[in-house]
Amino acid sequence: MKRPRNAGPVRDPFEAVVSAPDPGAIQALVQAALKEDLGSGDLSATLVPSGQKTRAELHLREPAVLCGQAWFNACFRALAPGVQVRWLVEERAWVEEPGIIAEVTGPARGILSAERSALNLLQTLCGTATETARLVRLLSGSRTRLLDTRKTLPGLRVAQKYAVRCGGGYNHRMGLWDAVLVKENHIIACGSIQVAVDRARKLGKGRWVEVETESPDEVNQALDAGADVVMLDNFALEDLRAAVGRIRGRAISEASGNVTEALLPEIAGTEVDYVSMGGLTKNLRAIDLSLRLT
Repeated sequence: MKRPRNAGPVRDPFEAVVSAPDPGAIQALVQAALKEDLGSGDLSATLVPSGQKTRAELHLREPAVLCGQAWFNACFRALAPGVQVRWLVEERAWVEEPGIIAEVTGPARGILSAERSALNLLQTLCGTATETARLVRLLSGSRTRLLDTRKTLPGLRVAQKYAVRCGGGYNHRMGLWDAVLVKENHIIACGSIQVAVDRARKLGKGRWVEVETESPDEVNQALDAGADVVMLDNFALEDLRAAVGRIRGRAISEASGNVTEALLPEIAGTEVDYVSMGGLTKNLRAIDLSLRLT
């Protein structure tokens, strides 16, 4: 069950490129957002004649990575049949100068009703992508890549992880179902790292196994057990550097725990494969966007 020392290149479970979520996932999130906002109906929109058409411009007011066009479009299409959204900037593009980035034309009532939900989703995803891109720049020139975590906003897991990819980061496991992460409480409950990893391997189905370690001894145990990924939790820089050296060639290394922006370049200096930051998706700031009728 263990990974042999001469097993060849280590498979990197984080290398897969994540495309945009499937339309069904986008629709499910959009419908939930609209239901939350509309309730029994948009009272303010009834002030506008039902057959009135309008045109609106989407203004970006600060530099950002554009992310979330599919969610923005879906909000308007759900409430404004025949609406047209024309994007002036491509998805994933870094937009440096404030200005108009899209035009929306169609039924006025539907556009007004969908506006807030569309902006909420777009601002949040742009914020996630932009923060990711900013931190990825701090790792430029190193082998270390930036990972997200499961610390996402409820209901926005898939969308935020897509935004992380738009910003140049990588995705950790999507949830509890697609990989095994053996944490400290799992180790206590199972009795040892070896037992936990052996049980994980029996699950099969190609799932990769990661072990969270808190000491050099646990790193050795994780390697001996054949972990695919070894997480180095709250390691001091010199201990992190030494652990990365032991891990290389036998598993993927990941630094985690109280990672700050200031520490990122120093962590990258240890040549760890990945560094994960929960703040990418939980401590975000929405990008300043507004929709104005013309």
